[in-house]
Amino acid sequence: MNAPRILCIGDRLSDGHQAAEAEIVQVQTASEAMQRLSDEAFDAIWIDRDRLPDGSEFLRLQHSAAMLRDIPEGVALLDQTFQVLWANARMVQWADPAVLDESGALAPGVNFYAMLAQPEIMGPDFCPFHTALATDQESSSTLLTKDNRYFHVHAGPLRDAQSPNQLIVTVSEITDEILQQQKLAAIHKAGRELADLRPDEIFLMEVDERIELLKENIRVYLSDLLSFEVIEIRLLEQATGVLMPLLSVGIDQDAADRQLFAHPQGNGVTGFVASRGISYICHDVANDPLFIPGVAEAKSSLTVPLILHDQVLGTINIESPDPAAFSEDDLQFLEIFARDVAFALNTLELLVAQKANTAQQSCDAIHSAVALPVDEILNDAVNVMESYIGHSPEMIERIRRILQNARDIKQTIQQIGQRMTPLEAVPAGAQGPQHASLRGKHILVVDADDTVRNDAHNLLERYGCIVETAHEGKEAVAMVRSSIGQVDYDVIISDIRLSDFSGYQVMRRLGEIMNHVPMVLMTGFGYDPGHSIVKARQAGLHPKGVLFKPFRLDQLIDVVETILEATDNAKTKA
Repeated sequence: MNAPRILCIGDRLSDGHQAAEAEIVQVQTASEAMQRLSDEAFDAIWIDRDRLPDGSEFLRLQHSAAMLRDIPEGVALLDQTFQVLWANARMVQWADPAVLDESGALAPGVNFYAMLAQPEIMGPDFCPFHTALATDQESSSTLLTKDNRYFHVHAGPLRDAQSPNQLIVTVSEITDEILQQQKLAAIHKAGRELADLRPDEIFLMEVDERIELLKENIRVYLSDLLSFEVIEIRLLEQATGVLMPLLSVGIDQDAADRQLFAHPQGNGVTGFVASRGISYICHDVANDPLFIPGVAEAKSSLTVPLILHDQVLGTINIESPDPAAFSEDDLQFLEIFARDVAFALNTLELLVAQKANTAQQSCDAIHSAVALPVDEILNDAVNVMESYIGHSPEMIERIRRILQNARDIKQTIQQIGQRMTPLEAVPAGAQGPQHASLRGKHILVVDADDTVRNDAHNLLERYGCIVETAHEGKEAVAMVRSSIGQVDYDVIISDIRLSDFSGYQVMRRLGEIMNHVPMVLMTGFGYDPGHSIVKARQAGLHPKGVLFKPFRLDQLIDVVETILEATDNAKTKA
């Protein structure tokens, strides 16, 4: 039978029959005893009466060691060569199996970095142990192991005169935190790239191509970055409340075609989220009254709103075949990405609107440049036609073709502008039903001032009117007469003082060739020596058929719409 081993703190054991039979290992301090206990096995501990204070210290150290052994963080005591003198259970659990003995304990003399299989030091301090020993200050760093686990290491010098040049090292696994930070960084990077189009892409790609590129980028990032496979994105039409499908991946076709509204009842989780502007996790679709299936095997879903400047633009809906598949982290990640998607959609809309506006401005500029010259062609052609009436039917027909071709030039420019700025390229709300009665109406403006005639084109044609102009009364009468059967002027706007006629005289001459003269007279605030307006009113001029220069656009539109309505009423009565 082997003699018992006794650890003796203080003077050697001097009495009792066991003293002669035992193997005595003598130390003088409790800390020495703790170090021997960590490396060797003993059957008993004896404390000299004179060493009882050390004995109580030993008990405290023993209690502390027990706590250090069982805490979830790793703790190790290192010497100046970074050899592990002691490590708690969690540290041993993280250790490379190659440095453990048959019993699962750390082999003697193991280096700290070897214990973790030579991890990569990520910083910020790339020599934390050297720093702590050299400066007598604490130091920290991050380690990355070969199995892609991240550890935060904090080293501090052990301030014990009997154990100089030793380090207390605490280790925490931060893999989840690091991966979350990396994922957040990747999400932000992906968000920036969603609408990050180069100038050549902006101008070379059509509207539909840019939308498809954005949809593909969203799909890739949701699938590859966030590992979502069943995805549906809908955009909210602000005017109607309809949630229009933008992107569907893995969604049943019937569900993708389903009409949904931004309303909390009867429109699924998507309608609820769009109406409230808040995110929603459905852990169990079978027991959630809001849920409407997007795929037959869905067991849980996650839906977040697309919000920009406190306005809901739409929703992103994710579904999973597993119950309770989405965590708060998934919600956070998707909400962050949803903000980037909202910004990308807004950026795309701005780019589309800008291109549409640029195209429209170009067409307007071209049209403005040719409008008056084309009117000059019309005026000259009409004057020539007046000379040939009754003499040369063939020449009259050729002149009529000239008139028609001149009018076609302006119509072609307008049509090109409409094709370059299609309805889908214009932001919602930019085109409304206001002043729809003006579209396609033919307006003749008679004034000697080039500025007035040019402004008439610019102001009225933006509402879809077809404007022609004349310098004087004779031209106006000739324009109307030559256009019978081809163009019916819906409104005729004339200055009251022309070089040849007054506005009233123009109205009378037009009355000889028109059943109803839809007349508007323009005047300054000066004296009307011929009382043209008074006479015109006596001859049937509408009470509101007068414009006082300078007039605002809204006044012009109001008068024109009033005359159009009066004309329609007159035709109805007739």
